[in-house]
Amino acid sequence: MQVFTADVVVLGAGGAGLSAALAAAEQGFRVAVVSKVYPMRSHTVAAEGGAAGVHLPEDSLVSHVDDTLRAGAGLGIPDAVEAIVAAAPRELARLERWGMPFSRTDDGDVAIRPFGGMSHPRTWFAADKTGFHLLHTLFQTALQYPEIEFFSDHLALDLLRPAADGDCWGLLAYSQRAGEPVLFTAPALIIATGGFARAWGTSTNADIVTGDGHALALRAGLPLMDIEFIQWHPTCLPGTGFLITEAARAEGGVLRDKDGQRYLADYGLGPETPLGHPEARRMELGPRDALSQAFLAAEADGRTASYDYPTVTGIRQLQVVYLDLTHLGREVLAQRLPLIVTLANRYAGVDPARTPIPVCPAAHYTMGGIPTDASGSVLDDDGEAVPGLFAAGECAATGLHGANRLGSNSLVETLVMGRAAALAATEVVARRRVVNSTAGVPETEANARWESWARWWENPLKRQDPDSLAQIRADLGQILDQDFGIQVTDESLSRAANAVTALGERLAGLAAHDSGRVYNVEFQERVELENLLTCAGASLAAARERRESRGAFQNSDHPETAAAAEHSLVTISNQAAANDPESVSDPTAESDPGLASDPGSAFGRFEVRHRG
Repeated sequence: MQVFTADVVVLGAGGAGLSAALAAAEQGFRVAVVSKVYPMRSHTVAAEGGAAGVHLPEDSLVSHVDDTLRAGAGLGIPDAVEAIVAAAPRELARLERWGMPFSRTDDGDVAIRPFGGMSHPRTWFAADKTGFHLLHTLFQTALQYPEIEFFSDHLALDLLRPAADGDCWGLLAYSQRAGEPVLFTAPALIIATGGFARAWGTSTNADIVTGDGHALALRAGLPLMDIEFIQWHPTCLPGTGFLITEAARAEGGVLRDKDGQRYLADYGLGPETPLGHPEARRMELGPRDALSQAFLAAEADGRTASYDYPTVTGIRQLQVVYLDLTHLGREVLAQRLPLIVTLANRYAGVDPARTPIPVCPAAHYTMGGIPTDASGSVLDDDGEAVPGLFAAGECAATGLHGANRLGSNSLVETLVMGRAAALAATEVVARRRVVNSTAGVPETEANARWESWARWWENPLKRQDPDSLAQIRADLGQILDQDFGIQVTDESLSRAANAVTALGERLAGLAAHDSGRVYNVEFQERVELENLLTCAGASLAAARERRESRGAFQNSDHPETAAAAEHSLVTISNQAAANDPESVSDPTAESDPGLASDPGSAFGRFEVRHRG
């Protein structure tokens, strides 16, 4: 097994991962950036609207903190919110100095737009391609540092915890290019792998967003916090997964029902604002959870329209409302929302300057994740920092978002927390340099883990199996769309949990078709699907134990919000057996893929507890 040792290993090459790598490299530390895709294909590239940071004189850090905590519905952690909000303007200014092409005002200042739930305009943007330009800026800056070595096309399999104090962390990965296992070791490891909202069939996330970091943490015996809070973005191009950015509403776009009436005021978001003049926290600039719930109410009242979306298997009928941008004019659309114009034209056959765009909600963002403190240090079940382990970005639960995220807070969080995690990690490495920085490389354990994963190749398909990875993944999306959506019930959550467990059993029974080792896409899809099912199972377990409605989580059987806000913590029970490579059944049996954790037996064994 190849072994690469660095000062800091960063898993993930999106906004958080690259920010972390840059901060560590600036301090002179050797960084290994491990990613299953080339950095410019990371999902940060798809972010459109902007990144929040106080800039205008009428705004203040106090207002930004207040807006964020208000949106978090009691689950935001004030210390983390204050730290991230305070650092946000500085990180955005640093990005501008590195060459980020922010949109400008007529006098040359950075242009700022309003966003939903914000009391003041504070979102820095680059037209409607902010994530694209942000990732370009970070990556081209990172290429200047010889201290950063990129390992693209490496699929993370397991997180190997230090056996003793002072030992290295290990990351077991599969090199798609070489077809062989690789062990990365370092005194400090930063997880920056993004979310898992791709588990839903109706989602704005790319196919690569499969909760890899969440699943690694669970398999390593670590908890996930508040993982039941899933944000549904209110405006997605139906059937495509393409986000119609909140910036379209910030520029003055309005939502209309099937009869052309603005409906949001009828569902608690009024009074109605003047056309083309959005106002903070009202109508189209309300929080995302409120807009998505208003869509559901409008659908129940018969105010949505049926939309026929053609697919390869026939017409799929969806319910939609309409985003009207026609009053903004073609010039404003071309300058401020060029990507939206292209998407609407190409995928809906609509010219936004003349015709409203059909939109519907889609799963978009996971508020919970691997719990961390304000420095990015991962926290265990007891709230204590795990030495040498850090997380940043959507995979982490810093406490910034609480029960519902404000748009544009997440993109700046990748910058702030990526840097914070790296600076904390380099302090660990600096202390370790006094002794042997490569002590305790877990090579023996890594080999045992790899043997367990590699049993997939030892059991090629010997029969015609009607089931497939693609079918299980499609069924997962349909189950979550139907039973774990904007509004849930106890019955729907129980039904979804049982169905996900059954999917895990089906996955455990699948054998390999492709016996090749190099760029074995089937193996990657298998690992990603197990991660998605693990995340879905954990999220459902936490959801079933939350007997209230709060923020983005709304349960019709428990419509009230509890007086005391509590965080959920989910772990996989019987962890030793789930992680023991010798505990899997006979690898020669046709029904056993021999993966490191048997999903058919692991699902349904989640433990959930709460803390204030």
